[in-house]
Amino acid sequence: MPAPRSAEDLLQTELKEIYSAERQLTRALPKLQKLVASERLREMLNRRRDQGTELLGQLDEIFEEMEFRKGRVKNAAAEGLIEDMNQHVEEIDDEKLLDPVLLASLQKVEHYCIAAWGTAAAMGRLMNQQSVVKTMERVLDEGKRYDEEMTELAEQEVNPAMLANGENQEQEEEDKQPTKAPRRKSQ
Repeated sequence: MPAPRSAEDLLQTELKEIYSAERQLTRALPKLQKLVASERLREMLNRRRDQGTELLGQLDEIFEEMEFRKGRVKNAAAEGLIEDMNQHVEEIDDEKLLDPVLLASLQKVEHYCIAAWGTAAAMGRLMNQQSVVKTMERVLDEGKRYDEEMTELAEQEVNPAMLANGENQEQEEEDKQPTKAPRRKSQ
């Protein structure tokens, strides 16, 4: 991709990278949905995929309005975060760890997106690109709410379930241990 030469080029680059990140995440989520145990997490992944698909359509409209091609930009940061998420998921042997690892990895991706959307909104305001501002501020608000919901899900369900399973296993292992007969005192 050519080096940006103007503020408009910077905004276009940012929007193209957001488009790439959303496409990559939207493609990765269906596979991940199949792996999770938490129904609530599965629903959240589905909702995030739908939001990404909607944003891609809105970005297509913005590209057309601003009269530039979205091109074939690949967002390396999003690619790395998603690859990291996939790698962690593949390395998990203990299923009780899968949902917490996936949720934490997804939050990292979401935090990246929140930063990108905020940057694009600020640049749009500076350049008086109201459709960019409106779209980015909307997804920024949605992203922040989604992040708060993921934190709540982690704290209230996913992480406690991980620990509860571990405590149950420890108790089961203790229960399996043969008990020693109490020693009798000699008289």
